[in-house]
Amino acid sequence: MINKNSRNGILFTAVIIMVMTIAMRSTNNMVITTLPLLSKIDLGFSKFFVGIISALLYLFTFSATFYINPRLSASPRRFLFIISNIVITVLLVLYFLANYIIIWPVSALAGFSYGMLMPNLITSASLINDQKTRERLISLYSVGLSLSLIIGPVFEDYILSITSNNYRLVFLYFVPIAVAGLIASIWIKFPETKHENRKRAFKNRSLKISILTITTYNVPFAALSIFLTLFAISRFHISGALAYSPYIYFFAVSFITRSFMTVRPFNSIKSPLLISIIITAAALAAFPFLPNFLSFILVMMLLGIPHGSVFPLSTIIISRGSSLEERSAVNSYFMAYNNILFMIIPLVFGYIVGIIGYSVSFFLLIIPVIVSSVALYWKYSNDEIFSYSSSNKGRVRKNASKIIYK
Repeated sequence: MINKNSRNGILFTAVIIMVMTIAMRSTNNMVITTLPLLSKIDLGFSKFFVGIISALLYLFTFSATFYINPRLSASPRRFLFIISNIVITVLLVLYFLANYIIIWPVSALAGFSYGMLMPNLITSASLINDQKTRERLISLYSVGLSLSLIIGPVFEDYILSITSNNYRLVFLYFVPIAVAGLIASIWIKFPETKHENRKRAFKNRSLKISILTITTYNVPFAALSIFLTLFAISRFHISGALAYSPYIYFFAVSFITRSFMTVRPFNSIKSPLLISIIITAAALAAFPFLPNFLSFILVMMLLGIPHGSVFPLSTIIISRGSSLEERSAVNSYFMAYNNILFMIIPLVFGYIVGIIGYSVSFFLLIIPVIVSSVALYWKYSNDEIFSYSSSNKGRVRKNASKIIYK
């Protein structure tokens, strides 16, 4: 058996995490984006029911991350993790065969299965003993997420071009990718602990810090992910295809940022996080004043920096401030919070847009960014998690309760 902390073990772990992450996130993103099209175009769903079935997917993802995963010990969680990969592979075939009845339980099962995968992948990336190597793996996991958001859409676009926009076949073509994830899932590591503490995890200080940290960016990103294209069409009177192009530059910059963090991990994360927050606020403030489409692309490239940095920084905070007994549950609650944001923010933002328009609505997203960042730095700016390094590693681990809890 390969020692996970040896050089070969770390390299093997990195490859497995990368394969699993790309397979999981690319199929997940495909299901999220293609399910509405399959429901509307092939099955004739109304806009209302398209929204309902998409919400069902997120609801079951949230249920798995918040209620099920934190309550399981490592052994049954690993079993359910592998089973979820098998289920996803089967569900892609069932989506290809689905009618207007079957698609409902299939979507519920898909949401639940993805909810079992995401937090456990983050946890697996954070199990290496050495801090710098561990944080490189966390950043590498984030790089995998970025790559999947490039590879998946390109592959899907190619499938649609050769199948005359057959949305059912898209699910079938992604089966080999899901199989690759299934094979990789067998080697995904889980915490080797006898007693995992869910109740302490919910009160974990690193969870509170990571939630405030991710709020500084994911609130505006939850709105951008849904309304960016609509804003570009409305503001600059361009085609839908051209309006989609800023995503390319956005995710490219995000990928570069995460790649840099993999090669050069930060010991102190306070300054990089502050810079990311400032960039986010400045970019949002520019929305009402954008003179042309090129300026919009530049702003989206700027926003790609915090998109690349804030999520891995949040997960690094969890890895620094949680014990192995707590980490899986903490990551589950963290992912559940992100699911809530992506369910609620688009609804609220869409309502506000209907009243005051896109430009001012994006500008107002500065408010939650400022509020969450002020709360973060007001309460936790001197926390050792932000400057955690090899010099205080032993003290942090030995006195974890003093650092993690108040």
